[in-house]
This record gives sequence, C-alpha cells and structure tokens, in this order.
Amino acid sequence: MSEQKWTTEELGAIQEDILAALETVIDPELGIDIVNLGLIYEVNLAENGYCEVKMTLTTMGCPLADVITEEIHQALRDIEEVKEVEVKLVWYPAWTTDRMSRYARISLGIR
Repeated sequence: MSEQKWTTEELGAIQEDILAALETVIDPELGIDIVNLGLIYEVNLAENGYCEVKMTLTTMGCPLADVITEEIHQALRDIEEVKEVEVKLVWYPAWTTDRMSRYARISLGIR
C-alpha cells in the first residue's frame, strides 16, 4: 500500500484552490461564474494530478460549451498540483435555478 500524496487538510486546501480558480470562469451569456451558477457538480483530484471536473450547462444545446471548457483548462493551469484536466459534461440531475448560489440569484434578480 502506498502513502497518500496529500494529507486530508492539504487535499481540502487544493480543492478550495480549484473551486476558487473555477469561480474565475464566467458564463458569457449570464455574466456569472460557473460555480455560483451551480454548474459544477463534482471535482475530483487524483494523486497523479489528474483533475476531473463534472459539470453541466444551463441548456443542452449551449453553443458556448467549448469556450467554457477551454476557460476551465486555462483557469486550472496555474494550480501546481493539477497536471491534467478533463471536463465531463453531465446532464443528470438536470440544472435548475435552485442550484444557483444566493449571490447568483440576487445578481440575476431571481427569487
């Protein structure tokens, strides 16, 4: 059995860094970051630096999927522990405005 590369605390800090970086990725149509919009469903980081981001989009036929995916890759590039990024689009559970943060709701005038 091999030793874990990071302690639980270190992994938590890295995941916070990843989420903070993802908050810099703005949905071009709504002008709000993808984390506060609730588009990020899951982020996993393996010990080899492979980072898997499971996310959805507000609509299935979103023409900006490639733009957002590329911006995710760029945002995570500066995190030393992340060596490879894969963005997986998932459609279940379907995104609804209930997934949005309070900040996003206020910004978009949604109650």
